[in-house]
Amino acid sequence: MILVIGDYYSGTGPAIVTKHYIKELREGTDYIKSKNKAARFFEMLFKIPRSSVLFLSGHSRQNIWAMKIGKIFGKKAAYLMHGAVEYENDINKVPDQRMALDERDMMKRADLILAVSRQFEEWLKKHYPQYEGKISHVTNGIDWNMLRENATEDERAPEGVISVGGGMPRKCIINICKAVEILNKRGHDITLTVAGDKGADSEAIASYPFVKDLGLISHEELMREYHKNRVFVQNSVFETFGLAPIEALLSYAEVLISKECGALSVIKKTEDTDVINDPQDIEEIAGKLENLLENENHTRLLVELDKENTSWKKRAEELSRKLEELKG
Repeated sequence: MILVIGDYYSGTGPAIVTKHYIKELREGTDYIKSKNKAARFFEMLFKIPRSSVLFLSGHSRQNIWAMKIGKIFGKKAAYLMHGAVEYENDINKVPDQRMALDERDMMKRADLILAVSRQFEEWLKKHYPQYEGKISHVTNGIDWNMLRENATEDERAPEGVISVGGGMPRKCIINICKAVEILNKRGHDITLTVAGDKGADSEAIASYPFVKDLGLISHEELMREYHKNRVFVQNSVFETFGLAPIEALLSYAEVLISKECGALSVIKKTEDTDVINDPQDIEEIAGKLENLLENENHTRLLVELDKENTSWKKRAEELSRKLEELKG
C-alpha cells in the first residue's frame, strides 16, 4: 500500500497536486486524512506500519516525523519537492532558517527525491550533488477537465493582462509593471491584474495606477480571472513547474512565460515570441507582451499539448512505477 502524506485540502498549488495523486493512484493507496496536527500524528502511527512505501508531498515538520516513523518500520520514503524552499525564500527576501533546515532534513532522509519537472531535477542535481543518485522527477499533470468554451468578447478585456505570485520577488511582477507602463505610454490601455499573497514587491506593484491587486483568492476565483484577461504572463526568475501557465492556457488566454518556468516541460514547440529569455529585460517583456495583445498563441500551444500523456492518470502511473522500484 502506498501511503500519501501531505496537504491536499488548502487550495495551494502543491495541495492541488497532492489531491490529484490521491485521486489517480491505483487501488490500495491510502492517505492521511486528518487535518488537525495531533490527529495526523496518531493517524500516521497507525497507518505507516501497514504501508509498503511512503509518498511525502511537500516539506513539513510532520512529514519529517513520518520519515522517522517509517524508518523504524523499515519503510522507504519518496519526497516530492514542489519547490526549493531555501533558495526561493532567499530570492523572495524572506529567509527562514527553520524551513531551510527542514527541507535539508527531508532531502537527507528521503530514499528518493522527486522533482516536479525535468528542469527542476537538473537544478537539484547541480545544487545538491551529494543527493544526485537519488534525484529523479515526475512532471506535474494537467487537469483537462478545466478546458471549457472560450470566454466571450464581452467577458475578456481586450488589453487585460494577468499574473500570479503577488509580491514575491522571484515572480518579477514588478518588471511586468514596468513593461506595461512603457506600453501604456505608447498608447495602449492595459490593466494588470495581480493575484497572490503580499511580499517584498507588493507596495511597489500597487503603486502603478493600472494595477488591480486581488491579493490571495480562491482557485475558482483565479480561474474566472483567467477568462477575464487576454494575456497571462509569468516572468519568474525561478519556477519549478507551477500550474498557473497551464491553467491560463486551458482558459484560452495567450501565454507569455520566462525560460525559467518548468511548465515548458509540457508546453512544446514554443516560439521566441512566447518566451521571455531575460526576466530583467523590460524592453523584451514589453515587446513580447505587445505582440500577444495583437496576435494569439493559445491555439498553437494547446494543439501541441499531448492530452493523454500529460493527464494526471499518466502521471500517477509513472509515479506508481517509481514507487514500486523504490520499495523493491
